[in-house]
Amino acid sequence: MKSFGNSELDFSQLVKYSLDTIFVLQDCKVIYVNQAAFDLLGLKYPDQIIGVEFDRFLHPVFHDIFRERLERVGRGEVTELMEQKMIKSDGEMIDVEVMAAPYIVDHQTLAQIRVRDITIRKNTESRIYNLEKLSSIGQMAAGIAHEVRNPLTTVKGFFQLLQKELNHSYFPIIVDELDNAIKTLNNLLQVAKPDFDNEANVSINLCSELDSLIFLFQEKLYNVTVTKIFRDSDREVVGKKNLILKAFFNLIKNAVEAIEGKGEIIVEHFYKNGRIHVKIHDTGMGIPKEQIRILGTPFFSTKTDGTGMGLTQVFTTIHEHGGHVHVESELRKGTIFYVELPCKSV
Repeated sequence: MKSFGNSELDFSQLVKYSLDTIFVLQDCKVIYVNQAAFDLLGLKYPDQIIGVEFDRFLHPVFHDIFRERLERVGRGEVTELMEQKMIKSDGEMIDVEVMAAPYIVDHQTLAQIRVRDITIRKNTESRIYNLEKLSSIGQMAAGIAHEVRNPLTTVKGFFQLLQKELNHSYFPIIVDELDNAIKTLNNLLQVAKPDFDNEANVSINLCSELDSLIFLFQEKLYNVTVTKIFRDSDREVVGKKNLILKAFFNLIKNAVEAIEGKGEIIVEHFYKNGRIHVKIHDTGMGIPKEQIRILGTPFFSTKTDGTGMGLTQVFTTIHEHGGHVHVESELRKGTIFYVELPCKSV
């Protein structure tokens, strides 16, 4: 035990109170768990888990995979991180990431299982994915509807002029059908894309939401360090939640994609003069000064395969909520997006 001042460091406390859930297995059976394991599974008493085969807590589809990974651990291998599903004591199914590694005690190889609950992350991913999918489909459908509606409107106009010169019993039917077609296309324009304009304004804690959004990019952040500097975390803004989340999702996504290799992203949140300030700073390739002034213009992008619509959405959303976006960048040193929004009155 290592001394620290006048006391000794008890490293076993790191395991006992680790934020990660930790199991130790012997021959597939649980012989030790930390407090996080009880919390994760909703259990209270040791006899509910100690001596129980671990795969009892796994979804049946993962039983064979788990046994195979456990055999690898017995050969001294560390298994890769893998998404699985676990079953809580009340039957609720949760999404988790599981990793296994050998744990040698008295020349015997036990299995150390580390589990992290990713249910919130998966739900957030699903929500953002659905929003992105609906938005893409909506843009395509709305574009087609718009292109078809315009010539139909023109045909109707010229046909009405023709009616002044000619008369036929079929003409009223033709006009009615043109009206029906145009009405259908107008309805398509309304329902083909998410109507965020009608979304209700709600209170939004940006610190909490930024945390969730950053979690979405964990798989892409092996070489990128994310530093969060959240001050005044009790402050909130008021607005259309889905629109604002999508705007910050686009900014974080751009920051991640701007970094090639290793780098850092700093996300800062603070309150000043009645407004919430968010700074997203990446150490990526940077943006040429002559291009900064046209950021947010539809179809302009600094990416070779970009459309520019992401930043268009960011600027539009922030401005519609009474906020402001400012960009500073230097080539090969990185970019900072400053976002400010009115703070909810206390």
